[in-house]
Amino acid sequence: MPEAAEASTRRRIRAAGGIASGVDCVGVELRQRRALPGILGPMFQRRKPEPGATGAIEMTGLTLQFGTLVAVDHIDCQVPHGEIFGLLGANGAGKTSTIKMLTTLLPPSAGRACVAGYDVVAAPAEVRRRIGYVPQMLSADGALTGYENLLLSARLYGVGRATRRRRIEDALEFMGLTAFAHRLVKTYSGGMIRRLELAQATLHQPKVLFLDEPTIGLDPVARRSVWERLADLNREFGITILLTTHDMEEAEQLCRDIAILHAGRIAVRGRPAELKASIAPTATLDQVFAHYSAMSEGGRLRDTAQTRRTARRLG
Repeated sequence: MPEAAEASTRRRIRAAGGIASGVDCVGVELRQRRALPGILGPMFQRRKPEPGATGAIEMTGLTLQFGTLVAVDHIDCQVPHGEIFGLLGANGAGKTSTIKMLTTLLPPSAGRACVAGYDVVAAPAEVRRRIGYVPQMLSADGALTGYENLLLSARLYGVGRATRRRRIEDALEFMGLTAFAHRLVKTYSGGMIRRLELAQATLHQPKVLFLDEPTIGLDPVARRSVWERLADLNREFGITILLTTHDMEEAEQLCRDIAILHAGRIAVRGRPAELKASIAPTATLDQVFAHYSAMSEGGRLRDTAQTRRTARRLG
């Protein structure tokens, strides 16, 4: 983008009031991505763990308390580098609260967490430089174009001017949005918004990607496209992914390891096949989830309302 156009974009961003940074996602066909080898190299490079880091995500006694309400209750958990890890649980079980602590949006009440080798309390800026985040709520600004949203994200993440334009163009092409780059995001479909938000979250080449209900509100075709994209990012570029979901098929398709939260604690953790076998030889993951979430009544009203708003926004 020429400098005059970039200056115009800056004015439009200021007029629109800016946007929150974050991501959601949907993918494009695998054969299309593999036909673009030049795009993959500059946009993503396999990341190395920080010296001394034993896991991409480490939680020790991690706790979050609001007054007398304990939202997350002394969680101990480690996610190895390069893994897709699923955090399951009913509404109100503590999934989103856990992600918000890991992404430095909420300070823990007790315990410790490290992400990409850095403590979320002692070095929050270092953590934020190394993560991407897909919140449930909209993170792209509808009053800006797709290109303008990515330009703002690039500047927020400190992507240098010398590489900024190339990365944005690569990301748009990789996500199948080049033809729509200069259209206002408010004209995009829900699936296109997911793709744009994923581009926002990965523009700075994160080591760890956090996804909060990434396929909520998407139709079956778009949902499976998300799964392909996430698996591809993980397999080809070694990005560690932690996702929350209520979709048992999604967890089974994507996650090597899952943990089920109940009342802020990890009720059980293991590989999907092992967890199913622990219940019954023919058990499904839905039955495992029901077994360990049996005491839940569907979560808090606030969580349920947020889930419905997100589904309406993407539907």
